[in-house]
Amino acid sequence: MQKYINKLKDFNELVMFEHSIFSLPFIFIAMIVAADGWFGFWLLLMGVLAAVSARNFAMGVNRYADRDIDAQNPRTTSRPNVDGRLDSFSILIFIAVNAFVFIVVAYMINDLALYLSVPILFVLSSYSYFKRFSHLAHLILGISLGLAPIAGVVAVQASIPAWSVILSLGVIFWVAGFDLLYSLQDMDFDIDNKLHSIPSRYGSDATLFISALFHLLSVIFWALFVWVAGLGIFAFSAVILSAIMLSYEHYLVRKDFTTIDRAFFTVNGYLGIAFFIFIVLDKVFA
Repeated sequence: MQKYINKLKDFNELVMFEHSIFSLPFIFIAMIVAADGWFGFWLLLMGVLAAVSARNFAMGVNRYADRDIDAQNPRTTSRPNVDGRLDSFSILIFIAVNAFVFIVVAYMINDLALYLSVPILFVLSSYSYFKRFSHLAHLILGISLGLAPIAGVVAVQASIPAWSVILSLGVIFWVAGFDLLYSLQDMDFDIDNKLHSIPSRYGSDATLFISALFHLLSVIFWALFVWVAGLGIFAFSAVILSAIMLSYEHYLVRKDFTTIDRAFFTVNGYLGIAFFIFIVLDKVFA
């Protein structure tokens, strides 16, 4: 029994399950706005299953594709895909199972969700290979998580309204912006190993500027989302709070690069949760 428990812990470490916090709030934000309130326990379950299986698939592909790179990077040599705890075949099975779960969940939601399921999986898997030939990989990661609000609204109303696209654009630049900050940790490693990233190509100062620009675009798109969706004061407060939190994130990183983990995980995790809570309040007191 302990053997299986340890194996589950290894897979949890492989995909860092707790980081699902980045995409889940924006899926549910889209679902709440699309349903104009509570969307039901069935869609809640389907939304969680879709989000978790999609992220597990994407992280599984990333860890499988990067096992040779991770083995050379001192920061990642203790990952389960490198240190022998999980072999390549086990990771491939994990990827296949999560892809299957995602497609089945999409089938159970509606036809449009099913039609989009395979293209979404393709986009999610593409990020892992982009850094081998393009420094725009950060935007591909942004697009991968930016699909979350689209998926949420499709689950509720089987369509893609304009406000959901605007919300997704905000998420895309938010994620790309904080991935740029996170990738500063590997700038020297990327240069030495000829991996493509904005930090390795343009340096830290340009990366900080581009990240700030991306986060400014996030705030602008989120404000447009609130306006186009016809939301109220609490939703606009969510945008203002997000701007403050992103500013604090950049303050932490510019002050000391050793705070990148704190900025990446803590600030961005709280941002998504806070945004979600304010959207709920907006619907409750509308």
